[in-house]
Amino acid sequence: MGKEEKRVLTLDKYEHGVVVNALNEMRNDLLEEQRSTDIVDEVLLKAIDAPTKKVKCRNEAR
Repeated sequence: MGKEEKRVLTLDKYEHGVVVNALNEMRNDLLEEQRSTDIVDEVLLKAIDAPTKKVKCRNEAR
Protein backbone atom coordinates (compact mmCIF):
# COMPACT_ATOMS: atom_id res chain seq x y z
CA MET A 1 0.00 0.00 0.00
CA GLY A 2 1.33 3.47 -0.89
CA LYS A 3 1.74 6.51 1.27
CA GLU A 4 -1.39 8.33 2.30
CA GLU A 5 -1.65 11.70 0.59
CA LYS A 6 -2.56 14.62 2.86
CA ARG A 7 -3.55 18.16 2.04
CA VAL A 8 -2.98 21.27 4.11
CA LEU A 9 -5.27 24.29 3.83
CA THR A 10 -4.39 27.69 5.20
CA LEU A 11 -7.56 29.51 6.20
CA ASP A 12 -8.16 32.76 8.01
CA LYS A 13 -10.69 32.93 10.84
CA TYR A 14 -13.57 33.82 8.50
CA GLU A 15 -12.78 31.05 5.99
CA HIS A 16 -12.47 28.51 8.81
CA GLY A 17 -15.93 29.51 10.01
CA VAL A 18 -17.34 29.09 6.50
CA VAL A 19 -15.90 25.56 6.24
CA VAL A 20 -17.22 24.54 9.67
CA ASN A 21 -20.68 25.97 8.92
CA ALA A 22 -20.82 24.28 5.50
CA LEU A 23 -19.87 20.91 6.98
CA ASN A 24 -22.44 21.33 9.74
CA GLU A 25 -25.15 22.18 7.17
CA MET A 26 -24.18 19.07 5.19
CA ARG A 27 -24.38 16.98 8.38
CA ASN A 28 -27.84 18.39 9.17
CA ASP A 29 -29.04 17.59 5.63
CA LEU A 30 -27.76 14.02 5.91
CA LEU A 31 -29.46 13.59 9.29
CA GLU A 32 -32.71 14.89 7.82
CA GLU A 33 -32.40 12.32 5.00
CA GLN A 34 -31.55 9.63 7.58
CA ARG A 35 -28.21 8.96 5.90
CA SER A 36 -24.86 8.21 7.52
CA THR A 37 -22.89 11.23 8.75
CA ASP A 38 -19.72 9.32 9.71
CA ILE A 39 -17.29 10.86 7.22
CA VAL A 40 -18.75 14.35 7.60
CA ASP A 41 -18.47 14.02 11.38
CA GLU A 42 -14.79 13.06 11.05
CA VAL A 43 -13.96 15.96 8.74
CA LEU A 44 -15.99 18.41 10.85
CA LEU A 45 -14.08 17.42 13.98
CA LYS A 46 -10.77 17.73 12.13
CA ALA A 47 -11.75 21.23 10.97
CA ILE A 48 -12.85 22.28 14.45
CA ASP A 49 -9.74 20.87 16.13
CA ALA A 50 -7.26 22.05 13.49
CA PRO A 51 -4.25 23.72 15.08
CA THR A 52 -3.63 27.40 14.51
CA LYS A 53 -0.36 28.86 13.39
CA LYS A 54 0.65 32.43 14.07
CA VAL A 55 1.78 34.29 10.97
CA LYS A 56 4.16 37.19 11.21
CA CYS A 57 2.83 40.29 9.53
CA ARG A 58 5.34 42.80 8.31
CA ASN A 59 4.38 46.42 8.57
CA GLU A 60 4.96 47.66 5.00
CA ALA A 61 3.96 51.27 5.77
CA ARG A 62 7.34 52.38 7.09
